[in-house]
Formats: sequence, C-alpha cells, structure tokens
Amino acid sequence: MDKKTISAYRQKLSDGLFGAVLPFWEKYGADPVNGGVRTCLDREGKVFSAEKSVWMQGRGGWLFSHVYNDFGHDKRWLDMAESCVKFAKKHCIDPADGRMYFIVSDEGAPFRKRRYTYSEFFYIMACAEYYRATGDEEYLQEARKYYRMVLDIHDDPSKDPYKITPKFLPAAPAMRGLCDASVLTLVSRTLRQADPAYASEYIANEKRFIADIYTYHFNEEYGALMECVGLNGEYIGHVSGGRITNPGHCMEAAWGLLREAEELDMPELIPFVEKVYEGAMRHSWDKEFGGLLYFVDVEGYPPQAYEHDMKLWWVHTEALIAAIKLYRVTGKERYFEDFKMLMEYCFAHFNDEVYGEWYGYLRRDGAPTEPRAKGNVFKGPFHVPRMYCEVIRELEKLERM
Repeated sequence: MDKKTISAYRQKLSDGLFGAVLPFWEKYGADPVNGGVRTCLDREGKVFSAEKSVWMQGRGGWLFSHVYNDFGHDKRWLDMAESCVKFAKKHCIDPADGRMYFIVSDEGAPFRKRRYTYSEFFYIMACAEYYRATGDEEYLQEARKYYRMVLDIHDDPSKDPYKITPKFLPAAPAMRGLCDASVLTLVSRTLRQADPAYASEYIANEKRFIADIYTYHFNEEYGALMECVGLNGEYIGHVSGGRITNPGHCMEAAWGLLREAEELDMPELIPFVEKVYEGAMRHSWDKEFGGLLYFVDVEGYPPQAYEHDMKLWWVHTEALIAAIKLYRVTGKERYFEDFKMLMEYCFAHFNDEVYGEWYGYLRRDGAPTEPRAKGNVFKGPFHVPRMYCEVIRELEKLERM
C-alpha cells in the first residue's frame, strides 16, 4: 500500500467535499424564504423548476446532520439540516393518512404522492440523525413513529393507510424487490446509532433484511444480485423485469453489507459481498467507453428502460465506496485498482471543476446530457457528498494502518 497515494486521494476528496460539493448546495439549494432544499438546479445552480422533492428533504436533512455530527460542528450544516427536517414535517405529510408526499411546491403545497414508502424511509433517517445532532426528542419520536409505520406496511401491505389501486394485477408474476431490504437495513442502522435504547430491535431487523438480500437475491448461475426475484428467490426469466441487475443497487448493497459485517460481527458476509461486487463490475463495466451501465439484462436482451446504457452519478458513487471498503477489509489490490479506475472516470466525466458538484447524467460515451443538470427531484445533496464522507473515512483508516 502506497500511503502517499492514499493521502493524496484523501486530500483531493476532502478539498472537494468542503470546497465544492457542500458549498454548491448551501449556496444554491437553500431556500431562505420557504425552508427546505431546492434540487432542480442547472449546471450553474439556477432553479429550473419550482418544486421540491420530498426524498431530498429527508436525504438532505440526513446528510447535513451527518456532516455536522461527524466532520465538525459547523452551524451552517446544522441550519441546512434543520431547514430540511422542519420543512418535511410541516409540509410533506398528508394529514389525511399520515403518509408522505413525493413532490411538493416550493412553498410546500402537495403536487404528487406515490405508493412507495421511500419518502418515509429518508424522513426517518433525517429525523434520527438530526436528533443525534440536537438531542431534540421530538424528532426521535418522529423517527420511531414512522419506522413502525413502514415496518407495518412492509410486513403487511393491507396496513398501508394510503389506499390506492395496486401497481400490478393478479396475473403479473409476484416478486420481491432488492431495494426495500437494502434501504430498510440502512434505516435500521441509522436508528440503532441514534436510539440505543432500542438497539436490540434495530439489530434484529438489520439481520432480517440482510438475510433477505443474501437468501433470495443472488443468482449463482449469472453471478449477479438481481433487482427483482420471485417471493422465494426464484429467477423470473420469462419477463424482462426478472432478468435485470442494477449495478448501483448492487454496489450500495455491497458496501452496506460490508459495514454491517464489521459492526455486527458477521464476517461470513464478506465473501458474499465480494461476489456481489465482482458480479456488478463484470456485468456492467463498459469496456468500450468506461463507466458503469445503469441497467443490465443478465441474459443479454435489451432492457425495457430506455436509459439502461446511460452513466448515472449515483451508480458510480456507490461503486467507489464499495471498492475502497473492500480494499481496506480484504487487502486485495484489485479493489484498489478498481477504485483508482473509478476515480479517474468520475473526475474526468461527472465532476464539474467550474461550478462545483457533479453532473447527474452522462450519455454512454461519457458526455453530459444537455442542458447539463446538477440536480432534479432524484438528485440532490445525498449520493455525492455521502460518497465523499464514506471514502474519506476509509482513506483515513488506511492511512493509520
């Protein structure tokens, strides 16, 4: 291990996080009039749509609380976090049933609501991390309340207070998705850190959702973590959705499981994580143009999603975290070589040296889509700064080894 190289990467990312990424969102995302964070931003940070993503109020609330908790108590970061969580609590909850909206106006008027519980997942994370930062019991109670709600809905969908036409009709293949198990593991861990009084409950749920991932979703024949499988892990190959692997979700699951393996003393997960990571790289690394494809059909058929061969920011941030964590945990040089390759690709194509932050979307050849965007209702202050935080910590650990 070349510690000079490790230190150089750590310094590069530290400079980028505090000098370009966080300041971009502080300067252009903060809404001093209405509160919350605006994420529909063009390359220069100009707002191009007067709507707010509810996901991003939760993700932004978590991110800025996390940076405040772990990287120094700068009041600017706490102010951003507070603005996000308070906007979400005031404007993003439907009083009719307690479920959360998906998109609201800049002022907080509801625009759109979805059946999925991801708005709630990210709100729980924000409230829990904000509680860690402030000790404000109100937000711990919010996190606990919504955690129990989403678990109830996950375990028994009939308990969902939001009554809506089912997405699929009875003839469609019944499937389980990777995302719920992966994100609920993350949500449970966030609460475990904030709420030690109920640590045993959170750990039990972490282990339950981890078991769902490794029991059902890895397909040995194709060497891939599948996005959707049958209820008992069956490969559903006769429909396109059953053949898809999503490298971003694979990488996010990989590094999340690796962290759980260390924190919960589950070393048996490490070989599984290596299989997940290596399968994702093998299936999705673009040998012609570099970078990771967005969706891949493991049988080589065309995916239904038209954006399947684009290069998206968050897929690459998750891969960077997974590669450097695997290198630290296993000591295998191939993971550090992957990390260097990913860093080179990301800073050549996603990073904007002029205005800060990363572009969200590249065409397959690595050119940004036009007009260039830094955010929308799906991209905000989350994946990029979270990656910087996680990788900086990994590099610091490597420097101390």
